[in-house]
Amino acid sequence: MAEITAAMVKELREQTGAGMMDCKKALNETGGNMEEAVEVLRKNGQAKAVKKEGRIAAEGICRIAAEGDSVAAVVEVNSETDFVAKNETFQQFVEAVARQAVKSSASDMDTFLEEKWIEDSSKTVKEALVDKIAVIGEKLSIRRFEKIAASDGCVVSYVHGGGRIGVIVEAKTNVVNDAVKEALTNIAMQVAALSPKYVATGDVSEEFKAHEREIIAAQIEQDPKMAGKPEKVIEGAIIGRLNKELKEVCLLEQVYVKAEDGKQTVAQYLAQVAKENGADLSIARFVRFETGEGLEKKQEDFAAEVAAQMNA
Repeated sequence: MAEITAAMVKELREQTGAGMMDCKKALNETGGNMEEAVEVLRKNGQAKAVKKEGRIAAEGICRIAAEGDSVAAVVEVNSETDFVAKNETFQQFVEAVARQAVKSSASDMDTFLEEKWIEDSSKTVKEALVDKIAVIGEKLSIRRFEKIAASDGCVVSYVHGGGRIGVIVEAKTNVVNDAVKEALTNIAMQVAALSPKYVATGDVSEEFKAHEREIIAAQIEQDPKMAGKPEKVIEGAIIGRLNKELKEVCLLEQVYVKAEDGKQTVAQYLAQVAKENGADLSIARFVRFETGEGLEKKQEDFAAEVAAQMNA
């Protein structure tokens, strides 16, 4: 069983907003497994919010390259330190990787790394990466890429925070003008800000629904206000909370962040733009990369290191 450290408790607390003792108990129950501890806190209704930022650790940046209005690719390249991530040489390399991706026919990273490097055909992408590691003097990694080619519409992109988040939105549309592209860029900004998981409720997997139902049911079971309530009432509460959550994770159901009345949904905003431009307009899909998402960052805590040595 892993030792439960103060740093682990702090990390879990930052992710969930739960109390310190609740976090420590959850970590003990799960043997130090952070993801399982989050689930325990959610089921007990102790997690106020699961902040994805708490799991974002690795340094680096995202970049996007495009060809016209129909093809775009987003890449994430990681570095060991934020200092290197801000380095101009590193950033130029990531931009070149994005240009490589938009030209690439690869469907997986292994194939991508073996392609001829766009800036020097005598090298592969992997060899270009190794060369850049030698120049910069720090471990670098091309973590992921995704290319979108619209066959009956257009793509727009948005990069937030100097490369911390990269978003591509593909739309099906018979009208591609400045107004439509501006609206789609607004929607890409929405994706960056609110991080939806799906385009519409119809895209939500049954696995996701079943998992969230289990969490909600466990929360209701812990709620003293629901004690002794008829099964029909409990089921209604579960459905109500699930539907509310689906509106938060589905792009078209979200409240549009620029809505003047604070009520207009993304779907309603899209319909408005379509009507104003005489367009048949819909969102086909989106891709959202956030730098370091799901990776662990090396924690440097000198005080904790000294304390550990003193207690050894």
